[in-house]
Amino acid sequence: MIKIYRTNNEKLDVLETITANCWIDLVNPTEAEIDQVIEKTKIDRDLIDKMLDENELPRIETSGDSTLVVIDAPVRDEEDEDEYATFPLGIILSDRNYIVTVSTKKVTVLHDFRHSHVKNFRTAKKSRFLIQILGKTSAQYLKILNKVYKEIEKKEDKLERSTKNEDLIDLLATEKTLVYFTTSLKENDLVLERLISGNTIRLYEGDSDMLEDAMIENRQAIDMAKIYQDILSSITGTYATVVSNNLNDVMKFLAGITVVLSVPTIISSFMGMNVPFGDFDDGPMSWLVLLIVSALASVVVFILMKKKGLL
Repeated sequence: MIKIYRTNNEKLDVLETITANCWIDLVNPTEAEIDQVIEKTKIDRDLIDKMLDENELPRIETSGDSTLVVIDAPVRDEEDEDEYATFPLGIILSDRNYIVTVSTKKVTVLHDFRHSHVKNFRTAKKSRFLIQILGKTSAQYLKILNKVYKEIEKKEDKLERSTKNEDLIDLLATEKTLVYFTTSLKENDLVLERLISGNTIRLYEGDSDMLEDAMIENRQAIDMAKIYQDILSSITGTYATVVSNNLNDVMKFLAGITVVLSVPTIISSFMGMNVPFGDFDDGPMSWLVLLIVSALASVVVFILMKKKGLL
């Protein structure tokens, strides 16, 4: 899919053809759409083709008169809306006054730009546009991380009432999201460091301050993701230990009950042997005496094991 935009004062116009100072938004583009962009912008085709790889890593690459900046943007998981992953987003700045965004999925970080919700957004200001995308990406990571932490608290409350395997697996899925975020944010930080040096793209007045703000938010997101990951690891480890201890308590109780119940069995088995006990064998109340002795012996064993903490 290809969309062409250009700002006109405060309004974002959708164009039919590629013109100077426009923004070309490519989402999972076809070969024909790529050919159309290459023909008009003269951008190296290899820069666009690389962004069709979903495993592309964040970096900066220059080819001819164009510069490709790749970052990882957060996206919602297609199978589970409560989980997130990261996806590469490529921003190509051309010296011929074009800016192209390329991704194989529609990343939500560009939503506000597509709907003119970003203050001082101009498609003609390529460097500023790039920095605004980076700032929005960092801010979106922070926003999602706050949601993730709230989900962690909900899942922790649920675990306090029930320690089912499904609940622990649910926490592990959240931990996977945090691992994705931590890795991607660190890679994005390297890109921001290269950009702020001013050797990759030309920075204008105010751009450095915006770029520093984006870097601060990105590093804040790194710290938050790491903290939440540590908290989650502590929670899963603690509740895994609780489940194991509960199982040990059950096994200890069953073993203790087995010992207590084995006492009457031992006594009755001994009395059932062909051993003469004199008048006790023929006594009408011998069964009752045997029953009382067995019960008392079991009670004594139970009390002793209880004092030793075996029950």
